[in-house]
Amino acid sequence: MLLPFPLGLEWTWLLGVWAIGEIILRIVLLGVIPGNRRPTTAMAWLLAVFLIPSVGFILFLLFGNYRLSRRRREQQEEVNQRVRVGTSALAAVASGYDGPEWVVSAGELNRRLGSLPMVDGNTVELIPGYEESIKAMTEAVRGAKEYVNAEFYIMSSDAVTDELLTELEKAAVRGVAVRLLFDHIGTLRIRGYRRLVRRLRRSRIQWRRMLPLLPIHGQWRRPDLRNHRKILVIDGQVAFTGSQNLIEPSYNNPAHRRAGRKWVELMARLEGPIVATLNVVFATDWLSETDESLEYQLRLPASAAPGRVTAQVVPSGPGFVTENNLRLFNTLIYSAQHRISVCSPYFVPDDSLLYAITTAAQRGVDVELFVSEKGDQFLVHHAQRSYYEALLEAGVRIYLYRAPFVLHAKHFTIDDEVAVLGSSNMDMRSFSLNMEVSVMLLGAETVDLMRSVESGYREVSLELTLDDWLRRPMIAKYVDNVARLTATLQ
Repeated sequence: MLLPFPLGLEWTWLLGVWAIGEIILRIVLLGVIPGNRRPTTAMAWLLAVFLIPSVGFILFLLFGNYRLSRRRREQQEEVNQRVRVGTSALAAVASGYDGPEWVVSAGELNRRLGSLPMVDGNTVELIPGYEESIKAMTEAVRGAKEYVNAEFYIMSSDAVTDELLTELEKAAVRGVAVRLLFDHIGTLRIRGYRRLVRRLRRSRIQWRRMLPLLPIHGQWRRPDLRNHRKILVIDGQVAFTGSQNLIEPSYNNPAHRRAGRKWVELMARLEGPIVATLNVVFATDWLSETDESLEYQLRLPASAAPGRVTAQVVPSGPGFVTENNLRLFNTLIYSAQHRISVCSPYFVPDDSLLYAITTAAQRGVDVELFVSEKGDQFLVHHAQRSYYEALLEAGVRIYLYRAPFVLHAKHFTIDDEVAVLGSSNMDMRSFSLNMEVSVMLLGAETVDLMRSVESGYREVSLELTLDDWLRRPMIAKYVDNVARLTATLQ
């Protein structure tokens, strides 16, 4: 059979040009990709480019830029400057916290990186129950008089969230300024997204998508950058933050329901000056999405608050160049003297965090890690498992929260001095790609509350031993190791 075109020098020439082009591409990217990236991240991208040059290059163009647009970074810096001015009076009065110097030093680090000071006089209530936290938020919104600022990575209109959304709608009708933000891609992929949008359009709620991907409107960026924060502020008096999204506990997924899989969360209800500083983070994101300044809301309470907890908000994400959350986590872990308890649904540490945790265990600190027995994301879960051997050999105790539940809470405690909770996982995505918010809470009173939550996890978890882990099938180890190669890109 004769082909309609010759197979000769033309094809040889084209293939030669293609091969030379791929060699040139490899050489060029060898000097481009490592710029301002972790060596491990750069090596992962280079591996992709060298194995599949054309496809790897396209993926790098789509996902290789972890920074926000210049406009958004400039807005972030502008708001940071306003925050410094707006909180200068408070910053001039030193916090009354009289704990260890290493805690004070961590607070100074946070202030320099995130512009927000440590503030005294706060109250903290931890809410580990999923529906209980949504009911608490609903009750707070019901009492709103001036404004409600809500920001969540994922939102849904379903049986569990319906009452809260109804109260937000009622608040807007009675004249309360209700502002709502949700991550575009995070919420878009959830069943019922269109139903939620239709409901919001019918309401008087002011709402926006965060980090929208709408090319026809000129809104484009790296597709997997996310605003992962969870914040609710009412009248500058009460705030909620933590790990929980506004969605029913099986994420509107029939397969999860059939398997009995539900997400386990931890939220905090806060009162005191910390509410105003948490509202700063919302105001930053609202300004980025709407160009509307909420600077008038960023006033600290005129009178002293009755609480006894010193606290500090720590924003992080691509809008900052300093990986605020990672620096704080490492600082606190290296400072620990007695005990570290970590709960993270996605524990995929970079080298610095892995060294901090294993070094703590090797120098005699009691270190425990709570993770899910079975994760909800295949690659992340298997990448996480690839670190278990090093952790166990160092002396870290690993507790697997029993399936089918997904332990999604994100928090840790250091000695009897510090508790940290928020939206940030301990993985490279949360350190570099996601916009996150954490709250550092100081004092034995709050640590005791967190330890009580951790004890509840321990009671329903299976402790993993090194001997058991080393006996796992070779195919499982192979999959874990392959997934680990993608860890810096997830």
